[in-house]
Amino acid sequence: MSLLEGSVGVGDMVLLEPLNEESLLKNLDKRFQQKEIYTYIGNVVISVNPYEQLPIFGPEFIDKYKEYNFYELKPHIYALANEAYQSLKDHDRDQCIIITGESGSGKTEASKLVMSYVAAVCEKGKEVNSVKEQLLQSNPVLEAFGNAKTTRNNNSSRFGKYMDIEFDFKGSPLGGVITNYLLEKSRVVKHIKGERNFHIFYQLLAGADNQLLKALRLERDGSHYSYLNYEASRVDGMDDAANFRMVQNAMGITGFSTEEIQQILEVIAMVLKLGNVELGDEFQANGVAGSSIRDEKVVKEISDLMGLQPEVLERALCSRTMETNKEKVVTTLTKIQACYARDALAKNIYSRLFNWIVNRINENIKVSDSAKKKVMGVLDIYGFEILEDNSFEQFVINYCNEKLQQVFIGMTLREEQEEYMKEGIPWDKIEYFDNSIICNLIEHNQQGILAMLDEECLRPGMVSDSTFLAKLNQIFSKHNYYESRVTQNAQHQHDPNLGLSCFRIQHYAGKVTYNVNGFLDKNNDLLFRDLSQALWSSRHPLLQIMFPEGDPKQVSLKRPPTAGTQFKNSIATLMKNLYSKNPNYIRCIKPNEHQRKGLFSSELVGTQARYLGLLENIRVRRAGYAYRQVYSAFLNRYRMLSRSTWPQWRGQAREGVEKLLEELSLDSGEVAFGRTKIFIRSPKTLFYLEEKRRLRIYELVTLVQKMYRGWRCRTNYQLMRKSQILISAWFRGNMQKKRYGKIKASTLLIQAFVRGWKIRKEYRRYFRSGAALYLSNFIYRRMVQKFLLGLRNNLPSKITDHSWLPPPYKVFTRANQELKKIFHHCRVSKLLEGVKGGEGLFPSNLFCIQVSPPLLFPTPHPLSKHIWSLVLTLSISTLGSFFLSVQCKKYLDQLSPEKKEILKEKLCASELFKDKKASYPQSVPVPFRGDYVMFHEKHILQKLQHEADEPMLMAETVNKVNRANGKMAPRILLLTKGHVILADSKGSKVKTVIGLEHVSEVSVSSLQNGLFALHLNEISSVGSKGDFLLVSEHAIELLTKLYQATLDKVKRQLPITVTEEFTVKFKEGNMTVKVIQSPKKAGNKITCKKKGSNHLEVSAQ
Repeated sequence: MSLLEGSVGVGDMVLLEPLNEESLLKNLDKRFQQKEIYTYIGNVVISVNPYEQLPIFGPEFIDKYKEYNFYELKPHIYALANEAYQSLKDHDRDQCIIITGESGSGKTEASKLVMSYVAAVCEKGKEVNSVKEQLLQSNPVLEAFGNAKTTRNNNSSRFGKYMDIEFDFKGSPLGGVITNYLLEKSRVVKHIKGERNFHIFYQLLAGADNQLLKALRLERDGSHYSYLNYEASRVDGMDDAANFRMVQNAMGITGFSTEEIQQILEVIAMVLKLGNVELGDEFQANGVAGSSIRDEKVVKEISDLMGLQPEVLERALCSRTMETNKEKVVTTLTKIQACYARDALAKNIYSRLFNWIVNRINENIKVSDSAKKKVMGVLDIYGFEILEDNSFEQFVINYCNEKLQQVFIGMTLREEQEEYMKEGIPWDKIEYFDNSIICNLIEHNQQGILAMLDEECLRPGMVSDSTFLAKLNQIFSKHNYYESRVTQNAQHQHDPNLGLSCFRIQHYAGKVTYNVNGFLDKNNDLLFRDLSQALWSSRHPLLQIMFPEGDPKQVSLKRPPTAGTQFKNSIATLMKNLYSKNPNYIRCIKPNEHQRKGLFSSELVGTQARYLGLLENIRVRRAGYAYRQVYSAFLNRYRMLSRSTWPQWRGQAREGVEKLLEELSLDSGEVAFGRTKIFIRSPKTLFYLEEKRRLRIYELVTLVQKMYRGWRCRTNYQLMRKSQILISAWFRGNMQKKRYGKIKASTLLIQAFVRGWKIRKEYRRYFRSGAALYLSNFIYRRMVQKFLLGLRNNLPSKITDHSWLPPPYKVFTRANQELKKIFHHCRVSKLLEGVKGGEGLFPSNLFCIQVSPPLLFPTPHPLSKHIWSLVLTLSISTLGSFFLSVQCKKYLDQLSPEKKEILKEKLCASELFKDKKASYPQSVPVPFRGDYVMFHEKHILQKLQHEADEPMLMAETVNKVNRANGKMAPRILLLTKGHVILADSKGSKVKTVIGLEHVSEVSVSSLQNGLFALHLNEISSVGSKGDFLLVSEHAIELLTKLYQATLDKVKRQLPITVTEEFTVKFKEGNMTVKVIQSPKKAGNKITCKKKGSNHLEVSAQ
């Protein structure tokens, strides 16, 4: 967005219409209400303090403004900072940013924004970042020790600061130097109601921990210290405790050691406690009035902090030594004089501490290299002050502002006109107020107010503030900018507001009345030599550095320069420094006296606009040209815009500029050609040139990139072409080798086939063509015959024998399986079905044999021709099986029903446990008895049967495994056709009755032991208590009978799982049972061990 697009009011007041004070104030008010706090007057930035945080600062806006020229975006302080930095970096011109305005107008914040912008846009690097951080962190330190709350500003700078930031040729900061001016040290001992002392005192009391306060002999309550204004101890929006921690961190970053920070805080504590030293009247023996210390405890605490004997400090505060070339005279001080000495000591300690802190920061940020550097100065100095009671401090502050206004006048207005006249550019002279006469009134070496003040301080005899005022009235009685009650009386004028002890100066900002009371004392700024020597003799290292004149070896009787002279010399050095740099101005304005956001006082702003000379500045800018540059620099910057001047102009620089602007077809009124410079009237024209230059540079860069890319592509192509030729040669060679190998292999294969064909042709001459088929059929028939005869001779002789002869060749595998199935089906199934007379057996087998050939050979095979031999042999085998079945039938008919049931149970046991349980082979030859407890002989056991009222199938003694500890208890188990009954070992009491329909599953071990588990349904009343873990010596028989009974009762097969690990459900929870094989020497004994709460380990054979 450009300066003119979407702007609120007029962004650059050079374009303001009509041009008068009313329209100027109205434009500033309009922009202020829309949060537009920055406005331009050419390249001067007007900043109105918003008294609130606005979202127009930070990294995002810094990146935005560093990419554009001064007039391309909305007015901003970042634009001026960028212009100064780029001019320093690109044009190698030292810069100075002068920030002026009243107290509370935002000068300190403006200087912070400038420094933060420069720190953000310069190059990055570890060393550079360290320098930037030190420069930025010096601000919190100096603000804490040099700023205070006033009636106009909560963070008013009570000292002047000028910082020179030094850069290398790349624009990276190397370091800097800070110069401070006239710290308002009188604030240490006195300040008016509603104001505070310096921030550091309140920050120390609020932010220090109890241990630190104890070490400094301080109390947290600020009301205990007379130097602090307790009524204004807190400031809205300011956290003293947090600021104290921030200041400590900043001091560490700027190079202060932990010991130095501690020493600084000790000095602050000394100053605070000096205000609590109470002095009283005391008359000596000769009747001379003197003074004494009332509370020696405070003096002792101060002496302890100083490392000094209390008597030495007390003597220095209450007496004075007058020394001449011949003798020393010790005189006692009156109470008033002693109070003056105490306050003077406090002011001097704090002032010298502040100077030491500034010098200490300079030691860390200064550049040791003596090479030439680029410099950017930032001046943040107190604004013009007009108070109700203006004293010496306001006098020198306003003198400084007069000098700054003189710089602004000389470098912005006067030099503007002089340069136009020098260059021969037509110019309408503008009248402006030259404040040199006011500066001479104050600073003239012989007839200035400061000179008169020094003369009065040095004059022997009775001198006072009144004699000083009388001298001023005598010398400046006819001066147009000086007046007092005496000069008014001489002119027959009367102003009741002008007191007898006052004089008034007509400053550029308005009339200011000064009270001369205290002028001489403040100008002398004397500290009695006794106090200096006492502090130098202390053991505190910082005090010794701050008071070098106290060293007896360096005693000088020469009077030190006065405060006014020191300040005058400092201002002269500052003015010389500013005149050597290219100035950039930020004019800060305070919108109201109440520090309220959104409130704009036209009267207050108008007063500031007048003494800032804003209207005169606008008139000069409107009448002249906004931009000027020497021909050579202008041509060097914009020569690429013309084909005639690019890439090199051979003639004079002015001729080249004229040719360049002629081809650009600019309006003749927009440019003027001076003797050495080109002048451009409006910023829009300059922006047009910059935009054309930017586009042209883009075209040139594109051309360079195009040429470079072309060269790079050609080089790459040539390299790739050489590589491709080499790769192609190797590839073609490899392909030919592979092709030769394929041709050779094919040739050998063809040769082999041809040779084979010749041999076969020769072979057929000597052998019959059908001989091979005849031989193969003979071999196949012999193979089939041998297989079937061998099978017939090795058929199983017993019904229980399931062995079968394996096939000699894989081709007979499927036929062998089918024959095995047919054999067992014919022999076993009919035996179990009990077929009478053998009807249907023979025909069905014959049919089975007849349909078997396609089963034997589902695919064409040479053996299919010999299947009838297989049919014949199978028929013989089937007939043999038939007669065997008839014999089995006769054997079954002779058996009793009980025997048949036993055999069925044996068959069922075989299906359930064969090849699964280790004890099964031993159970095969043993008949199933069913009764192992003499059930029919014991009437007590027969009573148990009445519980189920069903026939008994099996009765035996089992061991029940206790679910809690794994121990076993004997039980009598009765199995009926519908229930399982468990009774105690004597059979007298029934423990449990389980219906077969509630038995869901049986788990049994595969080892020799008889351990098994009955798993019950949870829905049953018995099942809710849990499963049963039992051990039986006849487990095969018991589980077989249980299986058949369950099948008969509930018409379902009972699942019997043979496993070594299973889970049983108890009321308390599930338990995992794991069966392991015990050593043979342990015998058949079963032991159960509980492994935790959910595991049971059973050791058995």
